Amino acid sequence: MEDIQIANRIIGDNHPPFVIAEMSGNHNRSIDRAFAIVKAAKEAGAHAIKLQTYTPDTMTIDHRGGLFEIKDENSLWKGRNLYELYQEAMTPYEWHKPIFDYAKELGIICFSTPFDEHAVDMLDELGVPCHKVASFENNDHPLLRKIAKSNKPVIMSSGVSTLAGLDEGVSVLRDNGCKDLVLLKCTSSYPSSPENTNLATIPHMKQLFNCHVGLSDHTMGVGAAVASVALGARVIEKHFCLSRAEGGVDSAFSLEPDEFKSLVIEAERAFLAIGNIQYGIQNAERKSLNFKRSVYVVKDIAAGEIFTKENIRIIRPGDGLHPKFYEQLIGSKSNRNLKRGEPFTWDNSY
Repeated sequence: MEDIQIANRIIGDNHPPFVIAEMSGNHNRSIDRAFAIVKAAKEAGAHAIKLQTYTPDTMTIDHRGGLFEIKDENSLWKGRNLYELYQEAMTPYEWHKPIFDYAKELGIICFSTPFDEHAVDMLDELGVPCHKVASFENNDHPLLRKIAKSNKPVIMSSGVSTLAGLDEGVSVLRDNGCKDLVLLKCTSSYPSSPENTNLATIPHMKQLFNCHVGLSDHTMGVGAAVASVALGARVIEKHFCLSRAEGGVDSAFSLEPDEFKSLVIEAERAFLAIGNIQYGIQNAERKSLNFKRSVYVVKDIAAGEIFTKENIRIIRPGDGLHPKFYEQLIGSKSNRNLKRGEPFTWDNSY
């Protein structure tokens, strides 16, 4: 499987995770706040900032009743209809170019999730290096065809999808020209719990679809995301805000800057720690060999005296006789005078 180039970052098994800060609607309808989020993401070490490109009218219709209203008692958005929610959360189209320009100025990759075909065209005109497909749109085959034909890398989330449905979406992308695909394991509940994150899916997904994989994480904290790296995740997407206390449609399950910085650092540490299958003594351990256990004289011993558990012991440091010979030494005699603190050698007995 070949590496994928997204702007100045490479996604691949032998490269550290590509960590994306998802702005979503946490700008709270303020472009100045959006700029501040971009800057904070850069300072926190995010490799990319991601927007969402839609209007309420491209997502749904302004209607009440049925599933147009959010009635789930546990939902962060209970009581609203979909149109109202998207009206609050949207990033206005006219903001996109200034945000993209600012991100470029700061040196952070900027791209977006298009939710309709017009959005794909607009983002392509802005020069996005890739496209993201949200979980709820991974069954929109016309949209997938449009995205695939842009000939850009595609990152697609797998939430609320059967395996058959996900396979259909992947096939549509590939059949329409998508060569560089990353699938993100995703649980589309907000927030999601560690128990329903099911990171074990990540290596299975990689093998099944023969593509690079990652995690779109809606859990609180960084534990799930860091653990995903050990299972093969090379892209991590996390919602990002300046402060949960200041609110925002997604702030309740978003990371603040210090937390996001920790995620970037720990995800790279996890990647570096994976390494290779290794046994034996590493170069980094050579000095520690001195502190392995070995057989030592622990009481002064006269020539001809019998070795006992009181006068020789297995202790640290490690420059004496190997401990595996200890039991056969007990009961034999010393052939010379030995001093306490002397490493034991075969020359000491007969």
